[in-house]
Amino acid sequence: MSKQRTTAVSKRSKRQERREEERRQEQKRQQKRRNTLIIVAVAALAIVAGVGIIFLMTRSPASNQPTGANAGTTSPAAFAPVNGVSCDSGEHYDYHHHIHVSVYIDGQPTAIPQNVGVNSGPLNPCLYWIHTHDSSGVVHIESPVQRTYTLGNFFDIWSQRFTQSGYPAQLGVASGWQVYVNGQLYKGSFRNIPMDDHTLVTMAYNSPSVKPETVYNWNGL
Repeated sequence: MSKQRTTAVSKRSKRQERREEERRQEQKRQQKRRNTLIIVAVAALAIVAGVGIIFLMTRSPASNQPTGANAGTTSPAAFAPVNGVSCDSGEHYDYHHHIHVSVYIDGQPTAIPQNVGVNSGPLNPCLYWIHTHDSSGVVHIESPVQRTYTLGNFFDIWSQRFTQSGYPAQLGVASGWQVYVNGQLYKGSFRNIPMDDHTLVTMAYNSPSVKPETVYNWNGL
């Protein structure tokens, strides 16, 4: 083989090697771009999924509705103040009173549910200054300010914020009731009864044979 022909073959071989190297480099660049796109797509999907989970958690109907157990809510309006009585994250003992309310409807005792005025759910837990802890009929006043609270304040909290706890429709009417305070017949709207410490309230709707409560075991309250 002549020197000239050998040189030509060598040049063609080098050009072919360069083309092969360029092709390999281009393949590497394309693979790198594909990997980058995949990473970006996965990150975007993760962000969208995270936002979706947060949205569903804050919109969950199971936790937005107060019930007898009072599941939490994300809506500030759901536990907004009622007649100047707030729902706070902690208890107050500056003004701490208890009253006992017995309710009879059509001759049958009607228990006031537990946790009326208490949002004990995981989101925005709070207690209204007027609330119950059990179904004994004891209503707690735990307020940061001393003022006159009335039975109407408690019934408004119950009817406006805790209706799923079973607010009796009869409490929304003025007629048909006989109401006693500390054993004495009360004349006037029962909504105006002051909630003084250890007051005993007996409420009888269409229940003429009910005897008013005059004694209650407070058990240290």
